Amino acid sequence: MNKDILICGVGGQGTVLASRIIAAAAMAEGNTVHSAETIGMAQRGGPVTSHVRIGDQAYSPMIPKGKADVIIGFEPAEVLRNIGYLSADGIAVVNTTAIQPVTAALSDSGYDGKKETEYLAAHAECIFADGQKECEMLGSVKFLNILLLGVAAGSGKLDIRKETLVSEIEKRVPPKFKDANIRAFLRGYEVGEGKE
Repeated sequence: MNKDILICGVGGQGTVLASRIIAAAAMAEGNTVHSAETIGMAQRGGPVTSHVRIGDQAYSPMIPKGKADVIIGFEPAEVLRNIGYLSADGIAVVNTTAIQPVTAALSDSGYDGKKETEYLAAHAECIFADGQKECEMLGSVKFLNILLLGVAAGSGKLDIRKETLVSEIEKRVPPKFKDANIRAFLRGYEVGEGKE
């Protein structure tokens, strides 16, 4: 299997954990994996992008522009900023809940992510998930990363078995949060399958 997956969001959303779960699951299924993170501002709220390249055709951990099979976007503006990485037949999993950067909050720009999601819907194949609503039902915003991982897996575009991903989640989250994270993943999987 050859697959390029880009995960983008802002600091504090769990993008790095999501990328590590994908990489570990792909390796558990016998694939070669390269990965890298690019972190903007070294603080909560700064842009974070993770590249996960699966397969023998990847010689660098960084995905070239226009080659990502899947973008998992934790924040609409970050997806739009990275949309140039998406391949012509790729898919973007997009959380519709915006996180207002400090600069937007100070200038009272009214940023809510709606224009970004409208643009994405018109220019790319997307699966949209209302992360805020889903996480409220799950009991915490801290499950967003695992929820979106589930959406991507449920879409069938990751090409990694559900059971393998669940196994890696169980290994990588604290035991007291294991069951809640599995519920978040399975809920996301349903959204990805279109069984909302």
